[in-house]
Amino acid sequence: MRLEPVLLFLAGVFGGVLNSVAGGGSFITFPALMAAGVAPISANATNTFASCAGYLSGVYALRRELAAHRAELPRLVGTSLLGGITGAWLLLRTPEAVFREAIPWLLLFATALFVYGGRINQRLKALATGHRHASAAGAVLLAGLLLAVCVYGGFFNAGLGIVTLSYLALAGHTNINAMNGLKLLVSTAVSLIAIILFIANGAIAWYEGTIMLTGTLVGGYGAAHVSRSLPQQHVRHFVIVASIAITAYFFYATYFDATSAAG
Repeated sequence: MRLEPVLLFLAGVFGGVLNSVAGGGSFITFPALMAAGVAPISANATNTFASCAGYLSGVYALRRELAAHRAELPRLVGTSLLGGITGAWLLLRTPEAVFREAIPWLLLFATALFVYGGRINQRLKALATGHRHASAAGAVLLAGLLLAVCVYGGFFNAGLGIVTLSYLALAGHTNINAMNGLKLLVSTAVSLIAIILFIANGAIAWYEGTIMLTGTLVGGYGAAHVSRSLPQQHVRHFVIVASIAITAYFFYATYFDATSAAG
């Protein structure tokens, strides 16, 4: 029996659970795809494909919270589609060697967001509360920030939810349920448009991606039933330790191991 499909499925299950409970599932699923032999850019595209089902189910679960912001949704979705396809286009035009060297830095950025995202969001909420009447220049800056967030999501999916929450806090949102719904809507739009471009360019590893997608669905569904009994702080601590270890490994493999091999 080949272990690779089993490991991909388990990584998907684990990633689905983490995304449902504390976030950070891409720290498991993306390295697992690379460990299975999927090329870096294809692994990134495939990870976006495998994660998208969880975003869609989350949007459906929070549809009532989204309905309260229906006037805002067309702008969010439109910007998400534009940013997502731009980021995906940039990814597909990035040389494989360049993207491989960028992976540790992207993971480091996503790790920092995961560790400090809560504090950043609290400060941004306080800033937004103190400046509710934003100027026209502020509105333009917010629109540019949202576009940048979506471009990042189309280019590298890990950490997208945390960056989006930071944008929503700065935009003045305070209801966490509504923020989660809007975050998932942005993530869904960014991922779907990116996936369309990835499919058109043959960037998705369908065999590995389908196995992982099945695992994320199982993990996400299971987590919905056990999330109340899981101490989220402990899960969060695990994700932080795992993300730091994985980031350190990619720095070593990219810069030190490659240097040793060349020598």
